[in-house]
Amino acid sequence: MCRWPFEAHLIFSGRQMSGLSNGEWIKIMNQQMQKMESVHLASSHSAFDTRIFHKECKTLANAGFKVTLIVPHELDEIVDGVWIRSVPLPGNGKERLSKTIGNIYRAALAESPEAIFHFHDAEMIFHMFLLKIRGRKVIYDAHEDTPKQVMHQHWIPRVLRGPISLVMRVAEWLGGHVFDGIVVAEPGILKRFHSKRTVLVHNFPLLNELNPSDSTPYLERPPRITYIGGITRKRGIAEMLAAVSLLPVGLRAEIVLGGSFFPSTLQEDIRHMQGYDRADVRGWLQRDQVSDLLASSRIGIVTLHPTEKYLNSYPTKLFEYMSAGLPVIASDFPHWRQFVEEDRCGILVDPLAPQSIADAIQWMLENPEEAAAMGARGRTAVSQKYNWEQDAPGLLALYNNVRM
Repeated sequence: MCRWPFEAHLIFSGRQMSGLSNGEWIKIMNQQMQKMESVHLASSHSAFDTRIFHKECKTLANAGFKVTLIVPHELDEIVDGVWIRSVPLPGNGKERLSKTIGNIYRAALAESPEAIFHFHDAEMIFHMFLLKIRGRKVIYDAHEDTPKQVMHQHWIPRVLRGPISLVMRVAEWLGGHVFDGIVVAEPGILKRFHSKRTVLVHNFPLLNELNPSDSTPYLERPPRITYIGGITRKRGIAEMLAAVSLLPVGLRAEIVLGGSFFPSTLQEDIRHMQGYDRADVRGWLQRDQVSDLLASSRIGIVTLHPTEKYLNSYPTKLFEYMSAGLPVIASDFPHWRQFVEEDRCGILVDPLAPQSIADAIQWMLENPEEAAAMGARGRTAVSQKYNWEQDAPGLLALYNNVRM
């Protein structure tokens, strides 16, 4: 059986290895993984989460796995070769913690003990220790820096944030030693886990998913600025709307918001913000709707606030805009300069200064040829460096190691 040295090659972001192309590696892994089972567990994600379902589950299904996703959902169904096994949808966060996690754990126990169990929410970690004690093979997918994230959760009483953060840090440290594998989405999370058990799998976009062949030619598109993702104050909703309000009326610019509001009351609050009259609020969008929207937009915007959570992040939406061929307007964070400035695909701005954002928008709308060239360079960068297909072999390699 073909197996390359695990310790030497696992931390690699899925780039080409030992002279073989990514396609050749995937073919090798396919041959080794026939009839294996992968059971994904998620308590706070939707059934069709982009990373979990569209990237990881479908990649494993295409590699020959029987893939099951246990998740809060309305019904049991099979979609794109993935078996979705539903547990009742929680009514609120408290019910999710008190009931949903237990329901998922019990459903997992009913699956084959020979399967690899791959969980995606840190809040499930203590139940996953129990699953490991029962002899199951367990992979933890750390999407976020959970200990840091806890410190910024407004719904957790301030006095409890420090102790909970410490508990999660210890739990993740222990998980790094007892779980069979760890997947991390960003390099900053990588250092917290035991290197021999860890693989870096970025949340980069799928090639061509957001680049349809029937896109409206760039110069024929309306003056539309698009924001996709969760809508919060820390993600810059007030500054984005204020920036649009500062644009000359003659530009006829509008901003489209595609995402859910957190908290939900924010949706009502923004009705009173400057610029709301130029906003088109679409709500949460399916992936095909996201693709259609980006294919008819002129600018992608991601002006997150300079918080500890975002400063060193790899913003998924930035790469999705680039994949769609849109020039980007992004927060001027040192970490983000390597993408925006080096690939010359957009303009960096002060995310707390609406005028800075407005100036960038106005320049792109008044210089469409240069903006289109930025978008084209961004698309090239994604096709060459920042795509899921480059990282998928790392996920398959981890599974190959875990099953042995």
